[in-house]
Amino acid sequence: MTSPMVDLSDDASFAGGFPHDAFAWLRDHDPVHWHEPTAVTPDGEGFWVVSRYADVNTVFRSPDLFSSDKAGGRKAGGTTLKDERAAGKVLNYTDDPHHRILRNLVNKGFTNQALAALEQELRRRANLLIDAFPENETFDFVSHFSRELPLQAICIILGVPQSDRTRLCDWIDKGLEADGQNVIAMDYVKKIAAYARGIIAEKRAHPADDILSKIVHARLDDEDGRQLTDEELINFFILLFPAGAETTRSAIGGGLRTLIEHPDQLARLRAEPDLLRPAIEEIARWTTPSIYKRRTVTRNTELCGKSLKEGDKLTIWEMSANRDDRAFENPDRFDITRSPNPHLTYGKGAHICLGAGLARMELRISFEELFRRVRHFEIAGPADWMPNNRLLGLRWFPLKVARD
Repeated sequence: MTSPMVDLSDDASFAGGFPHDAFAWLRDHDPVHWHEPTAVTPDGEGFWVVSRYADVNTVFRSPDLFSSDKAGGRKAGGTTLKDERAAGKVLNYTDDPHHRILRNLVNKGFTNQALAALEQELRRRANLLIDAFPENETFDFVSHFSRELPLQAICIILGVPQSDRTRLCDWIDKGLEADGQNVIAMDYVKKIAAYARGIIAEKRAHPADDILSKIVHARLDDEDGRQLTDEELINFFILLFPAGAETTRSAIGGGLRTLIEHPDQLARLRAEPDLLRPAIEEIARWTTPSIYKRRTVTRNTELCGKSLKEGDKLTIWEMSANRDDRAFENPDRFDITRSPNPHLTYGKGAHICLGAGLARMELRISFEELFRRVRHFEIAGPADWMPNNRLLGLRWFPLKVARD
């Protein structure tokens, strides 16, 4: 059988969506695959591609063997294909004990009380967005809703003025679409960092009643009153916008499109609202907006019979794991009643997604209010995917609706 492999280091390979055929072949024939470097591969280095559920889960749960920071004598590292100098400084580019300290400080802001207050406000804003839907004419659901609601949520969390939200989101969109070896082009990362520096200084001097102010002033008593430095806070800000706004946008937009494409599932969900919670988990599995993570091998080891060397780059593909028939019955069937549904969309182990609860809440609010307010949905054009091999989602979703 001929391999349908594509260049996984090239964003253009994802312009038409995720290359499911290539990963189905890998899972069956070469589950830990060595990907040779190409003309566009970051740093000019090859890397391992891990495609099966069990092996991806093993890597997630073995940070001693597979580092999110630097390893193997590298001076840079991180969780993207390109070696990043920020490794060791950003929450998702660190290992314990540093990772645990950063995570505990950030968690000081994400209290149950803070999230409960956020839910009330997001529900109000979701209805305002639905109010503005043009009726019986085509509009872009991404810009009207699926991008806007998560963006407003992140702006509330970070205390960003609503007037700045579009500018920040445009920087991220342009950074994701730009050619280059970084997930977000560095020109746009620098713009976001400069903005973050100013708002963090404001929160230090004049704390407000927002989650970022709480994080800026958080201390760990068992770590001698340790606080986050300005550099750590800026890196957290840069992480939260794409990780929080872009991924949830993709799940909301991709989830609604998938439900419309499966009218039996949509009809059942409308008839049985209690199915929304398992439906949200199936949407998370099906869309998997963050489709791979990179690790660095810390010492010579084996995985699925392949010899990995200290310092090797290794990528784990959650989207592929979530379609593995060794872990899921009929994985290519969208099923809102799927149970169990042990998907890896939010990761596992020490680096399980910090915002998983927030993402689930935003998805629940979105679909509750959309189904309550909109009687009929109609797809009005083909899918247009973000050409990015790390954060995959719809950048344009033409839709028609009829409200009650």
